[in-house]
Amino acid sequence: MKYFKIEYKLGKKRSFITLEAKNKIEAMEKFFELQLGVFIKAKEVSKPLEYSFKELMAKYNDPVGKKKVDQEQLIAILDQMAIMLDAGLPLNYTLSEVTKHHGDKALKAIFEKVLNDIESGKSFYGAVLPFQKQLGSLTVAMVQLGEETGQIAESLTHLTDILQDILDNRKKFKKATRYPLIIVMAMGIAFSVVTIFVIPQFKSIFESTKMELPLPTRFLLWLEHTLSTYGPYILGSAVLFAIVISYMYKNNANVQMFLDKLILKIYIIGKATFFAMISRFVYVFSVLVKAGIPMLEALRIASGIIDNVYIKKKIDKISTAIEEGKSLNQGFEETELFENMVVEMIKAGESGGGLDKMLYKVVKIYKDRFSYIVDNIATLIEPLLLGAIAGFVLMLALGIFLPMWNMVDMSN
Repeated sequence: MKYFKIEYKLGKKRSFITLEAKNKIEAMEKFFELQLGVFIKAKEVSKPLEYSFKELMAKYNDPVGKKKVDQEQLIAILDQMAIMLDAGLPLNYTLSEVTKHHGDKALKAIFEKVLNDIESGKSFYGAVLPFQKQLGSLTVAMVQLGEETGQIAESLTHLTDILQDILDNRKKFKKATRYPLIIVMAMGIAFSVVTIFVIPQFKSIFESTKMELPLPTRFLLWLEHTLSTYGPYILGSAVLFAIVISYMYKNNANVQMFLDKLILKIYIIGKATFFAMISRFVYVFSVLVKAGIPMLEALRIASGIIDNVYIKKKIDKISTAIEEGKSLNQGFEETELFENMVVEMIKAGESGGGLDKMLYKVVKIYKDRFSYIVDNIATLIEPLLLGAIAGFVLMLALGIFLPMWNMVDMSN
């Protein structure tokens, strides 16, 4: 759209108004409809500040936005819909009821729009498709599957099971890592407090002796000077660095690939992330295959829920292999993500006609591995925490007591 500044005359007074239109003729037509006065001339201008402000406020006040909706709330509303549809209630009535009594503003706005579109003649899938970013590609795909097969209630039930499983895994991982993170943060705070407030008390004593200080003491004094002098700058730089990395991760494919690959190499976190992503992919893929979705489409949808770009790129090799006429197990093998045992299991499922059952067994393997790491994360990370605490205490002890012992020796 373009913007036109129109000059007009009302009595003896000249006035101006800016209108949005496709071209000058449409702007003039809009002006004449307003009947403000005598038209003088129209001139194309850049977007006025007031229009930019209105658009900004509209985006800010838009309850839908571009982010994904709250997963727990989405699961609750989809589960309620599945129950009502399974009971034989019409889709229009079901949508009307779930939106009427739901408190989440984003979901309420989305499903109200979906209901209006359905009543205007759109299909359920067509009405949901514009909200793929908010609801997720899996939700849209399962709605399409339900509509094509005439089993929307069953598809929504499968969908809630998948989403609940993904949500439970995320919660489990966050809960397991909470304790180690608190310990690391506490250690960092303790080390900073001791370095900034305790070390200076000994600094004047050490300097007054004019003796050569040992390396641990010199390191602590250097650290104290650095934190005291440049602490705010270091903190500000760290925050700025985090913002820049976050921006580049969202907008640069190479940075995203590098960081996602790097995450997989981090001790414990890498394995937990890998097992969670793979089990999620295989689980969704198995459900979709069993539901009758074509294999390539099922692979596309299942890979779409993988958050790690590096793993997703590897998984996409399966689709490429099948398009080239290769078997599913060959595609899994070419990803180099799956061990021989898993590839052989899929091969057996393909040749024996029990692929969905074999995929569920593969899911169990990776889920069990993920659960083992999460359940034992405190035990696995304990040696690192003990090593860090020991190093912290040893550095302080050597840095403070070594000069004191030297002072005692000098006095004797």
